Amino acid sequence: MDTHALARHFADGMIGHRNALAGKAEDAVKVQYALNRTAEALVEGHENHNKASREVLNHWKGAQSEGFEKRSGRIARQLRVTADAARDAEKVVAGVSATLTTQHTRARQAVEEYLDRAVRILDAGVAVGTRAALLKAVAAAADLEPRYTKDTTSAVRQARAELEAAARKLKALEHEVEHDGVADPRTKPSHARARGRVRTILAKARKELGTRENPPGSNRNPYGPTAAWCSSFATAMWRKAGVDIPLLPFTGDVFRWGQRHGKAYTDLKHVCPGDVLLFGTGPQSTATSKHIGIVEKVHGGTVTLIEGNSGDAVRRNTHRLSSATFYGGVHP
Repeated sequence: MDTHALARHFADGMIGHRNALAGKAEDAVKVQYALNRTAEALVEGHENHNKASREVLNHWKGAQSEGFEKRSGRIARQLRVTADAARDAEKVVAGVSATLTTQHTRARQAVEEYLDRAVRILDAGVAVGTRAALLKAVAAAADLEPRYTKDTTSAVRQARAELEAAARKLKALEHEVEHDGVADPRTKPSHARARGRVRTILAKARKELGTRENPPGSNRNPYGPTAAWCSSFATAMWRKAGVDIPLLPFTGDVFRWGQRHGKAYTDLKHVCPGDVLLFGTGPQSTATSKHIGIVEKVHGGTVTLIEGNSGDAVRRNTHRLSSATFYGGVHP
């Protein structure tokens, strides 16, 4: 009897887990390297562009030079934003790579330990030389397999969760990249639509400034159910601007909607007008996700929001843009 072959037969499922994790880990390393090279090329392009622009402007003073300087500055900002997004994506993939490597090591060790134990059990049965001893050894090796397969299945599950989380983060980064019309000129119309949607959100929200509960203190409002209504107001304004989002009375549900659609973020450098910002520490409950507002303006270290249910009314408030106040935001 080939005890090694029989043990491998029992371990077929966990070997498949191990091999799948190895392939994913290798792919992640390749993607990480490609993003690193892309980011370096974009940074170099940004530096070369700035240098060339300065040289041109040093020798060109005229009616058209100011327009050239503005266009040049816009392209430089777009290159910088894209380079930063590539760096952020590289960090996301690096985290995935580390998790995949860890889980692959875990699966590999489980396979090796199982094969070692199963082969020793089977060899001992063969050594006894009776049919009963051999059948008992085969049964013992088979009974041992589920414990190790459970471990490799858990490794695959954890790796899959990390991949799904990374996919959401990478999707969110797309909103930070303003294409320059050269690498992807087809995105221009969608950016124009996005800008139009932001203008509509802000126009609708501004028209509601001063709207109050009726009667005061009752939570009765024109945007949603009779309850705390800051989130009802925010999602109602988004819906009026054409955002495909349900009316959500709980602020944490807005963040979860953003996670499902790749539009949520926790790094506040991604804040843009038209977004919503979430007050608190997380989307778990009303104790941790406390309030929400529509971003009207970002200026330096402050952000101006239009907020429903602020002092029982729709008000404009300015806050310090800080993770101590906001746990995240969502793009429309």
